[in-house]
Amino acid sequence: MALASALLQVMMDAVRKTARPMLRDFGEVSNLQTSRKGPGDFVTAADIKAEETLFELLLKARPGYGFLGEERGAVEGTDKTHRWIVDPIDGTTNFIHAMPHFAITVALERTAPDGATEIVAGVTYNPVLNEMFWAEKGKGAYLNDSRIRCAGRKDLSDCLIATGLPFIGKTGHAQAIKDIHAVGQRVAGIRRLGSAALDFAWVACGRYDAFWERNLRPWDVAAGLLFVHEAGGLVTTIDADGDPAKGQQILAANPDVHGALRKVLRAA
Repeated sequence: MALASALLQVMMDAVRKTARPMLRDFGEVSNLQTSRKGPGDFVTAADIKAEETLFELLLKARPGYGFLGEERGAVEGTDKTHRWIVDPIDGTTNFIHAMPHFAITVALERTAPDGATEIVAGVTYNPVLNEMFWAEKGKGAYLNDSRIRCAGRKDLSDCLIATGLPFIGKTGHAQAIKDIHAVGQRVAGIRRLGSAALDFAWVACGRYDAFWERNLRPWDVAAGLLFVHEAGGLVTTIDADGDPAKGQQILAANPDVHGALRKVLRAA
């Protein structure tokens, strides 16, 4: 049985406590009140409540750490070397449509003296399935109590690939269609389930062979970057040697197919 560190226990406890009222809301999803913060981009009462809970629990456990959340934005802490990066419900649209594919995701970013940042710990929790993905830098990636690794398929034609698609009000629809057309001719299948945090986690545990998406945000990718690395995979940008942590052009894959898939996407 894998033993999580004290730091990871803090993170796991926070997401589990956050999940309890969220599950009650999910069970009464038809009664949820929702508001729009943009076309097709929903904020539920559960979203806001979940981030507030995470903010309070994480800052109580580690006073002074900074915080970056999808709803709250950036909150500077007295400790300039550590920052929580949080998405309270990744897959909000799934949540409000009673689809059990969403997650709470939390990562811890550390800043070195030279200003370089890295993700040192992360958790992503699907409360409906009670699946807790977690990792700490240099210590492997796990699903609940079991060590996980990326799949070892070597040919794109055998691979199941995940992606994300822009919704109403977002840019990139034409490029997304080009990507799917190019990739779809070369792989066993493409899936779009609506939670980038879980897409990363599923690459890390071998359910998917790869995942790509354009125009994500740091809270969508932070924990997932660590999972895939610790599970033996590669995460890069698609079109250039940029910073995957910004989320704008993400490709995560097992090492045997990463290069071939990146070539396909760059040509799309």
